[in-house]
Amino acid sequence: MPVITETKLEFTKLGARIGAEIRGLDLSADLSEATIAQIREALNEHKALVFREANVLDDDAQVRFASRFGPLTNAHPTVASVDGKPAVLPVDSENGSANNWHTDVTFVVNPPQASTLRSITLPAYGGETLIASSAGAYRDLPDELRNFADTLWAIHTNDYDYSVPKNLEHANAEERRKEFTRIHFETAHPVVRVHPLTGERGLFIGGFAQRLRIVGLSNTESKDILRLLQAYITRPENVVRVNWEPNQLVLFDNRITQHYAPDNYDGQPRQLNRVTVAGDIPVGVDGRRSTAIKGDSSSYSETVVLDGPAFAGAQR
Repeated sequence: MPVITETKLEFTKLGARIGAEIRGLDLSADLSEATIAQIREALNEHKALVFREANVLDDDAQVRFASRFGPLTNAHPTVASVDGKPAVLPVDSENGSANNWHTDVTFVVNPPQASTLRSITLPAYGGETLIASSAGAYRDLPDELRNFADTLWAIHTNDYDYSVPKNLEHANAEERRKEFTRIHFETAHPVVRVHPLTGERGLFIGGFAQRLRIVGLSNTESKDILRLLQAYITRPENVVRVNWEPNQLVLFDNRITQHYAPDNYDGQPRQLNRVTVAGDIPVGVDGRRSTAIKGDSSSYSETVVLDGPAFAGAQR
């Protein structure tokens, strides 16, 4: 494979708070460590990166690129991978639309640190992916609400049909639901997570936290508080709308974003493939780490151990 020479990457911002894109960077090439470091720096700053004309034309190239950022997870804790590709998850409209705000796989104790999505089959219109900055949302909170959120913990679970809402069920919805929940996971995560590389704080909630509750509060109180906090995440100024085109890859920081795939393409085929990078155990502002309540995720993903700014940042 050709070697990319050392150049300064120029990302174009897509919004003030989240999102940047670059066109024509060959991600299938043997990217240097310096280039990967620039991409990581851009990811820390922009939270979501769009690579257009990326030359990532197959699963193997996507896997190679994603693995430059750390060890990979398996495709999913319960859902089958692409045949022969244990790290690749098909995100296929035939199995339903993920039209609910969520962060990937937060029902395990060590959610992925980052996700890559690659375009395969695209509808003639619609089919975008919305990605939101939970760091921007946290900064928007009034001081009193921010201080309150810093103290909260929420239970996340996969016993929640984010991918197949009951009012939009596909023909195979029941089978899909059984597959998704065949192992029951529950995990307690801080509502405010400290990013291990930047020290930023972000709201760590989303769809998998909606099914159960905030620790110490009733279901009704939990739903009201989660609804209030979630509304800050999905404010338009915190959201970038990614339009898909052929030969495109998106890399987003799963530690400090949520995403949503609107079902706005009239049942046309839409398929992306996802590869995720193994993550660390989330840390709250008081330095405490998330804890597993039900389910063993060790066969899904190893846990990345970090000793960076998160632990100093947790006390700020």
